[in-house]
This record gives sequence, C-alpha cells and structure tokens, in this order.
Amino acid sequence: RYNPQTNKSGSKEKQSKAMQASCSHLHNLPGTGGSETAPASHCAHSVRMTGEGACHHPGEIHIQISAVPGECGESLSPRNLRSASQSNTQGCIHSRLRSHSHNEARQPDDVTMDPGENGSSSISEFRYLFRWLQKSLPYILILCVKLVMQHITGISLGIGLLTTFMYANKSIVNQVFLRERCSKVQCACLLVFLAGSSILLYYTFQSQSLYYSLIFLNPTLDFLSFWEVLWIVGITDFILKFLFMGFKCLILLVPSFVISFKSKGYWYMLIEELCQYYRTFVPIPVWFRYLVSYGELGGSVTGWSLGILLGLLYLILKLLDFFGHLRTFRRALRIFLTRPSYGVTASKRQCSEADELCSICQAEFQKPILLICQHIFCEECITLWFNREKTCPLCRTVISDHVNKWKDGATSSHLQIY
Repeated sequence: RYNPQTNKSGSKEKQSKAMQASCSHLHNLPGTGGSETAPASHCAHSVRMTGEGACHHPGEIHIQISAVPGECGESLSPRNLRSASQSNTQGCIHSRLRSHSHNEARQPDDVTMDPGENGSSSISEFRYLFRWLQKSLPYILILCVKLVMQHITGISLGIGLLTTFMYANKSIVNQVFLRERCSKVQCACLLVFLAGSSILLYYTFQSQSLYYSLIFLNPTLDFLSFWEVLWIVGITDFILKFLFMGFKCLILLVPSFVISFKSKGYWYMLIEELCQYYRTFVPIPVWFRYLVSYGELGGSVTGWSLGILLGLLYLILKLLDFFGHLRTFRRALRIFLTRPSYGVTASKRQCSEADELCSICQAEFQKPILLICQHIFCEECITLWFNREKTCPLCRTVISDHVNKWKDGATSSHLQIY
C-alpha cells in the first residue's frame, strides 16, 4: 500500500545521502586546503544550494544561509539537513509575506494615479479631435466657398449696408459734437446719400416688394425659406435705421435760433427711442407667416397644429418684449416733455468768482449753469457731459439719477432680427 509519509521520508533520506556524498567528494578534491577549513566551506556551499533550490518561485527573495564553522566541521546528518531546509522554508514564507504587504502598501499609490490617467485620456481625445479638424479643414473650406457663392448677393449687400450705417452714424455723432461749428453741407450730403441708398435698394429688388415690410405687410414671395426671412428682415431693419438717421440730419440742418443745442439733444433721444420701438414690430408679420406656413409642408393636422403653436409662442414673446420697450419709450417721452434742468442760471458775481472760465471747454462762460454742488459750467458743455455721465466733472457729486442715452445723435447698432 502506498504511504505518502513513508515516501516523503524516504525521499528526504535519499537527498541527505546525496548531499553527504557530494560533500565527501568535494572534501577529497585535490587543492582544497586543510581538512578543517574545507568542510566548513563545502558545508556552507551545500546549504546555499539547498536554500536556492527551496525558493525557486518567481517574485520571491532568496536568502542564503551559511552554517556556523563549528557545526560544519561535523558530518552532515539528516537532522541537520532537515533543520536547514525548514529554516529555508521559513525564510521563503517570511519573504512572501513581506512582498505581499509591500504590494498592498503600493495599492493606494496606484489608485492615486487614476486622475492622471483620466487627464491623459482627455488630452488624447483633444489630440484626436484636432487631427480630425486638420484632415477635415480642406473639405470645410470647399463647403464654405460653395455656400458663399450661393448667397454672394445677400452677403455683398449685407456688407454694403453695414459699412453705410457705420459711416453715417459716425458722421452724425461728429457733427452733433461740433455743435455750432457743424457743416451744413456735409449734413445735407449725408441725408441725400441715405435716401439714395434706400431708394436704389428697393428699386433693385422691386419684384419682391420688400418695402411692404415697412408697413407691416408681407413681400410678394410665394414661399419664404429661412434664409429669405433673414434677408427680408435684415434689409428692412437697415432701411429703418437709414430713415430715422435722415430725420437726425434734418434736425442738424435746423438753425440754432430755432432749436437750441440742448433741445436738439432731446429730439435725438426721442427719435432714437421711437426708431427702436417701431423696429420691434416690423418683423412680426414675416416671422409669423414663416412659422405658420410650417403646416403647409406636411399638409396634415399635426403640421398645422405645430405651425399655429409656434406662431402663438412667437407672438407671446413679442408681446412681453413690447411691454419692455413701452416702458423705455414712456420714460424717454416724459423726459422730452419735462426737459429736466441740471441747475440754475449763474449770476455774474458767481461767474467772476469762478474766474469766468469753464472747466470743460476752457473758455469764457456761455449761458452759465450753477449745479447743486456750486460748480459752474457752460450750458452746452454740461449738457454734453450729462449725455454720458451722472456726476459733476469736478467733484463727482451725483447730479442726475440716470444717463440720457442717444442725446449725442448716435444710433443703436443692434440688428432687430426677430
């Protein structure tokens, strides 16, 4: 009968006999030296080999165990070999435990490296996106060129209208700033230029009847696409700006003894607020027709319902916008009618105490105005100042509760698309 214990002990005795034979063979080799030192060295060598053979697993630490010279001098018995193998086995077990604890200690470091790995992955995604854009750039340019060529007329006209508006707006502001020294000839030329541009534009596209949009009617187009709606609304908005800028040019042409400089500022403000208020309602018919016509494409009840719903939502939003502009317009109209004053007329004695010199224009007082902070300025100078500021130019005392916009003749550059 097979007995594992007997087989195991027999294998150990065979190993010990083989080790004794190897030790005796090495002891009898020539040139080994003295008989007392040689067994110690051979014994140490044999025990080291046993230790190396016992711990042959990967990732383990091999421990070399040397015997004491006094003990190695004796013959190697099976008991000594058994104790040596047991010590080697214990050393391997301790080495495994230490390596396992070392791996557990390194686990938190590996966990802390996760954010870095996430960052590197995000960087790699950005690099991939950048490479894709580089490869797709020629195709994108081709599509852009095709799109520009399809709408070259609208793009060219939009650039022309924008440059015309910027030039006219800057010219009007400069002429208002010059006050009495403004050029009447330039104002007249600017008025003719704006009127001629508007008439030429409507004459060029007379088949579309774009001027209908000025009086809340739809142009004569069978079907309105999205780009056509933007085209109509954009042109109408610029034409309305040109129209009200022409009114400002007419006020500039009026002599100062008819309308004073201070009164002209209030007129500029009222015209601009009225322009913005009117421009809010002009796009409503065009956009409402476009939204409701969505149901005509499908021809179903669902399409009609969706088109009507979009149109109603658009009207509700425009109604809310209407009340906001109405409050602004009412405030501007109240200021235009009341004409609030920033101070009282200064006396000659008060002007002499101020050295008869205005701190803004550095010239003699013209219609001097005494503010509540007891500083004196020319009426036109201080009116121009309060078109942009609310405080005194010298002491920064708050004089006006709000800034009166658009009294300098400027026109809003906001494009009323919707």
